[in-house]
Amino acid sequence: MLTQPGGVPAVTREVGAFVLGTAWNDIPDEVVALGKKSILDGFGLALSGSVARSGEYVRRHLADLSLGTGGATVIGSDLKVAPRFAAFANGVGIHADDYDDTQLAVAKDRVYGLLTHPTAPALPAAFAMAETLGRSGRDMLLAYHLGVEVECKVAEAIDPRHYQTGFHATATCGTFAAASAAARLMNLDEDATLRALSIAGSQSAGLRENFGTMTKPFHAGRASESGVTAAQFASYGWTASDNILEAPRGFFRAAGGGFDQKAIVGRLGDPWTFAEPGVSIKPHPSGSLTHPGMTEMLRLIREHGIKAGQVRRVRVGTNSNMPNALIHHRPTNELQAKFSMEFCMAILLLEKRAGLNEFTDEVVNRPDVQAMIAKVDFGVDDRAEAAGYHLMTTYIDIELEDGRTISGMADFGKGSPAFPMSYDEVAGKFLECAEFARWDMDAARSVVSMVRDLDALPGLAPLAQALSKR
Repeated sequence: MLTQPGGVPAVTREVGAFVLGTAWNDIPDEVVALGKKSILDGFGLALSGSVARSGEYVRRHLADLSLGTGGATVIGSDLKVAPRFAAFANGVGIHADDYDDTQLAVAKDRVYGLLTHPTAPALPAAFAMAETLGRSGRDMLLAYHLGVEVECKVAEAIDPRHYQTGFHATATCGTFAAASAAARLMNLDEDATLRALSIAGSQSAGLRENFGTMTKPFHAGRASESGVTAAQFASYGWTASDNILEAPRGFFRAAGGGFDQKAIVGRLGDPWTFAEPGVSIKPHPSGSLTHPGMTEMLRLIREHGIKAGQVRRVRVGTNSNMPNALIHHRPTNELQAKFSMEFCMAILLLEKRAGLNEFTDEVVNRPDVQAMIAKVDFGVDDRAEAAGYHLMTTYIDIELEDGRTISGMADFGKGSPAFPMSYDEVAGKFLECAEFARWDMDAARSVVSMVRDLDALPGLAPLAQALSKR
């Protein structure tokens, strides 16, 4: 273990050594395969996010900057810009619908679903830099995995106060993911990599008060852009400290009050987060904390043939951290609905599905939807609280007009490592996103094939073309 004076672990230096020293053959095959699913998922979400209002505003912003041309693709458009701006645009796109993958927690005081969305900051940075530098699919995959691993271990290590008091971990920890991926692709040396991490740490920002607004995906885009910018400035010789994570005035202490050494020291790639405890891919475009309840609600509806007109009342109980994030109890727009357990239960009872077409302002404000939302009570259940915050334990009781009560419970939802989606199932979600974006479906299917064999792709030009307007 590397230490600094006083015996404090030299965490930043350990992260830098991991980013520089990890070889392709150090990544287990199962981790590579899991990463490909998340990458395909991320590309699909960038496509669907490109047609969101936030995508329109991002392209307007890029136009206002008068950037000219660059080497990095803005997915879902005909734009090629500098890598930092492509990373921003694609990070916003991936997170725009809150449909992207989610890191699982390990320790019981680390909250499942409230750590990071690992792909949204990591993939755009890796894709932008690899495309611009003419790197191979394997190079991009390696950089992506390094970024995700750093992001997740940093998020696991920082004191839970970080998230609980208002920081958005995807925004803060994701900056280190992007910096790590970009530094590796740029072949920075040890000193420059440490400075890139330090510059990234000074840009880590994002507040949960903006959940349910366009600023939440802005966080992911800005994290990815900031990491790329950090690596570029480090390559110029820009100076910064070499201990930004563990320093008394560094990231862990300033943003969280401290950190758990055991969660990061000696833990990078041992095990890889993708392998243990895993990363969850979302089946619905809503906050991951809604998904165990949604999976169980769908099961109960199908098993018991429940119809919306039969429902008198629904009670949903979870641990206390889940209502702390699912803050919109009477949503009036699509972004609020993503953080509303009440809407997610209501729309399943009414439509028996909850995809991109259901999370719209028009659907949220339908009279029947609002009436069903009013029938759902969501709060803390002592049994879920006792189970621990690392689970998303959700209890459901459905009271029917005939006097029956149908009940169920789930700890995890579809798409979690306990109930995983196959590559083909993720491909189905990708094609749904492409269709939602009115994308050329032949091009979309070619992306599915290229990502499946990404490590054999000699260059990224064909992939970039399939994700660009022609």
